[in-house]
Amino acid sequence: MDLLLWLFVGLGAGVLASLIVGGVGLFGDMIVGIIGAFASGLLFRELGIAPPFPGVPGVIFTAGIGAVVLLALLHLVAGRRSPTF
Repeated sequence: MDLLLWLFVGLGAGVLASLIVGGVGLFGDMIVGIIGAFASGLLFRELGIAPPFPGVPGVIFTAGIGAVVLLALLHLVAGRRSPTF
């Protein structure tokens, strides 16, 4: 159940992160959001950092941070190009 929750939250986090940072296309934003959500969830857990909100709001917060950071890194590495997805 947790995996499914992270998957759906990651989809939404990718789309919201694209509004903050600038997207790479709808499909790309969703993929980046899913990867960012899983990466930030693992990183938070390994570092022992608890989200500021319990339950699903905490998952959304953590996924959003991961998606924004990953999308920003993607823009830094790839540069600002037009969407290809």
